[in-house]
Amino acid sequence: MTFPYQDPALPVDQRVEDLLARLDLEDKAGLMFQPMASVGDLTAPGLFGSPSTRSLLDRRISHMNILFAAGAREIAEWANRLQDEARRHPLGIPVTISTDPRHHFTDNPATAMLAGPFAQFPEPLGLAALRSPELVERFADLVRREYLAAGIRVALHPQIDLATEPRWARQSSTFGEDAALTAALVVAYIRGLQGETLGPDSVAAMVKHFPGGGPQLDGEDPHFAYGREQVYPGGRFDLHLEPFRAAIAAGAAQMMPYYGMPAGTEYEEVGFGFNKQIITGLLREQLGFDGIVCTDWGILSNTCWGVEDLTFEQRMLKALDAGVDQFGGEFRTDVLVGLVKSGAVGEARLDVSIRRLLREKFRLGLFDQPYVDASRADAVVGAPDALAFGVAVQAASYTLLVNASDGSARLPLARGLRIYAEGLTADDLGDRGTLVATPEEADVAVLRLQAPFEQRGEAGSIESFFRAGSLAFPASEVERIAAIGAAVPTILDVYLDRPAILADVLGAAASATANFGAAPSACVQVLFGEAAPQGKLPFDIPSSMAAVEASRPDVPFDTPDPTFRFGHGLRYTS
Repeated sequence: MTFPYQDPALPVDQRVEDLLARLDLEDKAGLMFQPMASVGDLTAPGLFGSPSTRSLLDRRISHMNILFAAGAREIAEWANRLQDEARRHPLGIPVTISTDPRHHFTDNPATAMLAGPFAQFPEPLGLAALRSPELVERFADLVRREYLAAGIRVALHPQIDLATEPRWARQSSTFGEDAALTAALVVAYIRGLQGETLGPDSVAAMVKHFPGGGPQLDGEDPHFAYGREQVYPGGRFDLHLEPFRAAIAAGAAQMMPYYGMPAGTEYEEVGFGFNKQIITGLLREQLGFDGIVCTDWGILSNTCWGVEDLTFEQRMLKALDAGVDQFGGEFRTDVLVGLVKSGAVGEARLDVSIRRLLREKFRLGLFDQPYVDASRADAVVGAPDALAFGVAVQAASYTLLVNASDGSARLPLARGLRIYAEGLTADDLGDRGTLVATPEEADVAVLRLQAPFEQRGEAGSIESFFRAGSLAFPASEVERIAAIGAAVPTILDVYLDRPAILADVLGAAASATANFGAAPSACVQVLFGEAAPQGKLPFDIPSSMAAVEASRPDVPFDTPDPTFRFGHGLRYTS
């Protein structure tokens, strides 16, 4: 026997209403949670204390967020097993699988996965450095095709916060400091993931972090209690909304509010996921967004800023009243069932969210074709042309900050030089030059550096993955770099996941480049002119930590006398 909701010829809204009428309370509760799940054994304990995937399925949860996986085929086969399990339920609600970004260099289990088998590109800051909506759309389309091959249907990205606080740990995944550039690129990104309309060949975009996660007090991140406040001393709250307005107009399927809570504004001082003025008043009513709102992960059980004194049940009620549709990183469906049975929340309120959640499953075609061809996953994900495209973009996004007027360190380098290198091997150089052991033996030195940060938390803890705090190189490192620069003409290549204070080390450099995530092969191509740096800085480079500390977190380009301005980037032809 088939039901109307199983008929692909019927309009989506008719299918939604037919299925909604058949759901019991436990089915509805299960739809409103999106926990993390481990790829592999369905009975293995879940991540970070969560239940096994089998237990999640038993709770009728049908949205799951994956983290670690060895290969694309492994993900695809696991996804197909989930769909087999889902079909054993009388209603056969398919599982929607989501992921944080996994096409870049960041390796932080709370924010993004290292590319692994997927094609690897510079961080979104590097895409922004190239200033090309066409390139961003092409990148997002590749992400879409690789995700589809693995059975992933929701991207927990793009991240379109404005990087207006230079110390913030999460700006590498943004498009930088400029609202207009971010707005232009998010439109292209959504089009690449979703197409012109959301359909069976789409990956749904969950845009984050509404209403803009950049203005963090002292640059700290609200994954942690010491970073829970977002502040607007410059009165630029509306500026941070500009990329979200563009995303909504472009048809973004989903929206994620951030953990942070607004301080000193007209809005209630509670985390954005609990904030009715933000979600219902601003996002729904003023901006007209009618897609899915999913909370950031764990706001009921962990990052419950401004509502720490409420019980778990009270927090859930407050988030529902605020207008969220789904709880990210949570799995306690029994609590929601209990709240409905006690009369604390009406089942009709759940139905408002269930319609949105079911509508997306139908539009993605999951009810009609939930399976993927696992045998093709490894051929599609990380295909040679995709890998080559990634390396080409890594190289192109390089930003030439300073170039020597002459001498051995002028870029591009001549071949045949003796090179002292940190971060490059003899194999990386190939026959382009000879690697030597000391600066004194070299014609030129190449130092690959990372933007400084203060190590936080215990080793292996979530906190330890966040690169936060001072942007200045330690005095000992400044002295070490200066000694190398005094011994031999030196090129600095700095990975800018945050805008490092470069003024202290530039004096030792004859030439300097910035990258936003680049493999050694991309670096060497740029050094020797096999690829040309085409990037322009996506943010200002502050002149000192004093300038950073004096700036206003919500105001772009607010540090006085920056070392390099947004948009700076030399060319080899000049």
